[in-house]
Amino acid sequence: MAVELSMALAASPGAGLLLAPPPPAPPGKEQQVAGVGILLQISMLVLSFVLGHVLRRHRFYYLPEASASLLIGLVVGGLANISNTETNTRTWFNFHEEFFFLFLLPPIIFQSGFSLSPKPFFANFGAIVTFAILGTFTASIVTGMLVYLGGLTFLMYKLPLVECLMFGALISATDPVTVLSIFQELGSDVNLYALVFGESVLNDAMAISLYRTMSSVRSNAAGGENIFMMILQFLEIFVGSMSSGVGVGFISSLLFKYAGLDIDNLQNLESCLFVLFPYFSYMLAEGLGLSGIVSILFTGMVMKHYTYSNLSDNSQRFVSSFFHLLSSLAETFVFIYMGFDIAMEEHSWSHVGFIFFSIIFIIVARAANVFSCAYLVNVSRPEHRCIPLKHQKALCFSGLRGAMAFALALQSVHELPEGHGKTILTTTTAIVVLTVLLIGGSTGTMLEALDVIGDENTSIEIYEDNNNGYIPPTYEEGTSSGGGLRMKLKEFHKSTTSFTALDKNYLTPFFTSQTDDDDADDFGDQPQNQRRGFYDQ
Repeated sequence: MAVELSMALAASPGAGLLLAPPPPAPPGKEQQVAGVGILLQISMLVLSFVLGHVLRRHRFYYLPEASASLLIGLVVGGLANISNTETNTRTWFNFHEEFFFLFLLPPIIFQSGFSLSPKPFFANFGAIVTFAILGTFTASIVTGMLVYLGGLTFLMYKLPLVECLMFGALISATDPVTVLSIFQELGSDVNLYALVFGESVLNDAMAISLYRTMSSVRSNAAGGENIFMMILQFLEIFVGSMSSGVGVGFISSLLFKYAGLDIDNLQNLESCLFVLFPYFSYMLAEGLGLSGIVSILFTGMVMKHYTYSNLSDNSQRFVSSFFHLLSSLAETFVFIYMGFDIAMEEHSWSHVGFIFFSIIFIIVARAANVFSCAYLVNVSRPEHRCIPLKHQKALCFSGLRGAMAFALALQSVHELPEGHGKTILTTTTAIVVLTVLLIGGSTGTMLEALDVIGDENTSIEIYEDNNNGYIPPTYEEGTSSGGGLRMKLKEFHKSTTSFTALDKNYLTPFFTSQTDDDDADDFGDQPQNQRRGFYDQ
């Protein structure tokens, strides 16, 4: 991906603004300018962490930590934009998609998969997959089609159908880190947290796969087989990337099980190898033309479930703390980095109607996503395990847009005609700022209004009483309408239960050195990043 992206950037008009070297500077001046740029970045990181701590300590939920980081970047970027700051210094803050995708995003995505707590995740696995895959696909198509129809009816700036679908795919990437951090502070139902967290983990991977598929379809010659090719390419990217990540995870578990690295004088080597495997997975997928993000996500899930238990106790503590630290730094820096670049970028504000109607359309698409998927999930569950309406409303509210959507929008600037790409970037920027600042800041009020805070204890008891972590639904014959659909979804739940038994009886003994007395709850005792909930408290 990095090579292709670099070629695309080099070939695109205006790419010189990102890739051209800074003007010649006197000896020693370049190093000084670099030092000033890095110093400003570190200062903003320190300010963001301190401000976030103060806000949490005083329980001020109207300005969450992610919102504060974005605001710091916006303010500093705005000051730099209107001041006489040297061009060389300002180039240190340009948002480069390569840097984001290759260095900032991988530790965040890996930690998302690595910090998944198995019990609530697999208890809600069917619902999470439905929201993340079917729901993201639905939101992407609905948004793209509404934007296209809006252009045809002259409500907004007109874009070709494939470009509308590309916009729908990139804007469907949600980033509810702000909502999740407030869920964690105030206390929320563990099932609701699992749904929001699980959807956000898989949603980014799904959105990237959809965006790449649409981009690939656009770059090929138009033809009647585009729909078929689009589906085929998506399956190739997503399934291939998932298989690559799972395969690397299984290889790492076997290596650590049989290599005998858990002795005192080899623990440094053990930790180093563990840290390298996620990036190996990422670069392998990129080298094969697949999605590194999808690959590293599933590598994180597999390594946590199998490889982690093969490490020594000291190495377990180190890798948990290391990835928690790395992802926290990357996540905070992304919001600062994004805020600064939003203030510095040249935006196209000539199509205000496109921005206004796009905001309305993504709200409609999010509602279609959540309520349709919740209906399918509830049809397959007994009444006592249905997703209540207040949780569905909270899920709708949790669809914030963040760095992923912004990075893909920046990438679209280099892939689409200049006016189209700039319009999509400006619209995405407005949506990101609006959702992070306004919706993120009102999350606490929303939780109180929906009455979904402070009720986590009863949900946690459900998991404590179930050794497998999966709560098998109890179906009663003839108690519900929609029998055909219900039976198909029931079979899906049965397959999930079968996988749980397969994992417990065959996969875990083969890939780990755990004894039968070991419990998967040990996974929850390690530090997690700010996205984790209170599953294991």
